[in-house]
Amino acid sequence: MGRTLADKQQIVSDLKALLEVSESAFVINYQGLSVAQISDLRTRLRESGTVCKISKNTLLKRAIDGQEQWQPLESLLAGTTAVVLTQEDIGSAVKAYKKFQKDTKKTELVGGVLEGKLLGPQDAEALADLPTKDELYAKIAIAINAVATKVALGIKEVPASIGRGIKAYAEKGEE
Repeated sequence: MGRTLADKQQIVSDLKALLEVSESAFVINYQGLSVAQISDLRTRLRESGTVCKISKNTLLKRAIDGQEQWQPLESLLAGTTAVVLTQEDIGSAVKAYKKFQKDTKKTELVGGVLEGKLLGPQDAEALADLPTKDELYAKIAIAINAVATKVALGIKEVPASIGRGIKAYAEKGEE
């Protein structure tokens, strides 16, 4: 039983809405995955705020039509492809996918698009090395704390230095 025109238009509309809120997209060849494995992949990706969509390539091409930043994606859409759409935490999404790939020994990362630029498989996998949002927050908190500590020590040092100077001057006057 085929999909109706209205069904296809709804799928294209849903894909467009997802693309509008996504920062990057990765295309994987999912040939050979069972339904349970696809569900497992989607669950792992969902934990990092990422969506995995399987759609006919023609419908996805219609969704990216007219959206300049996603045009490079079209060259990756051939065969049994799924699109992984990330919002904020790109590094965690790629890490989750790579772990799934290692566990199942199936799927292949075809490439991706980030900020309108086409990424090859190696470039896309390299994004796994990006820090997660929580890691970035921790680094920022540590940096702010270090600055605050230095400022506090500097402020405390000013009166102590003045006190030592006055004491030295007074002792010099007593001689």
